[in-house]
Amino acid sequence: MSDQRKTFPSAAEDLSTAHRVPETPQTQSSSYRLAYEDVEFLQRDDLRAQRLELELLKAEITFKEQEIGRTVVVFGSARSPATDGAQAGDRSDYAADYNQARRFASLIAQSSHATVNPFYVMTGGGPGIMEAANRGAHDVGAKSIGLNIVLPFEQAPNSFITPGLSFQFHYFAIRKMHFLLRAAALVCFPGGFGTMDELFETLTLIQTGKVARMPVLLFREKWWRRMINFEAMAREGVIAPSDLNIFKYVETAEDAYAAILSFYTDCGPPFPL
Repeated sequence: MSDQRKTFPSAAEDLSTAHRVPETPQTQSSSYRLAYEDVEFLQRDDLRAQRLELELLKAEITFKEQEIGRTVVVFGSARSPATDGAQAGDRSDYAADYNQARRFASLIAQSSHATVNPFYVMTGGGPGIMEAANRGAHDVGAKSIGLNIVLPFEQAPNSFITPGLSFQFHYFAIRKMHFLLRAAALVCFPGGFGTMDELFETLTLIQTGKVARMPVLLFREKWWRRMINFEAMAREGVIAPSDLNIFKYVETAEDAYAAILSFYTDCGPPFPL
């Protein structure tokens, strides 16, 4: 658009012009403030639809500008520690999850780094498994994405996210939409309510055909079988037996990497690694 003749002043130019107006009771009134500069106005309940659109567009435009194509999304507990088993005590399994997430992200990022259309690691942007995955991409010099959300705890962005790809959301719905808009695979480690919410929304969307089938990989089969009896759901008839094929259990970073390669070899276009 920069090579076209400019007809109207830009929003930034008009804002600069508006700030040069002398201060009077009229110009100091909130009603006089330009709408796109009026934060109090934008925060009104009446503007919820516009805020939803802004959250969708801000990340979408940034992804396009930075040529972010397909992503591999990693979910899991914010509380998985970045320590070895001896230090973590009875949470040693969760410490192992951290290491596996870091290793997996390194495999994906390194393998696709030199391709024309690389795969980018995307997480919820916080600590624990999210940090581990962003860290794994960082280890091999690859970009990675973090989609934070405003919460009273646990959601400062981890230091391994690529700064220009670190986002903050107000709406869970828009954040979850961005998790799936470019997703080629979903890798889910043990976690709490947030992890379950993200996993089950994905399973539902695949089950109902709202998103294309993709690898959905659950790390640590024993943990998932202890927490959720998917087979009982099928026996009760609340899901179809074929729905059990939407996801697959894996135990190691290498297992997950191989499962993604296998999926795209057997069920779709070649995985560009």
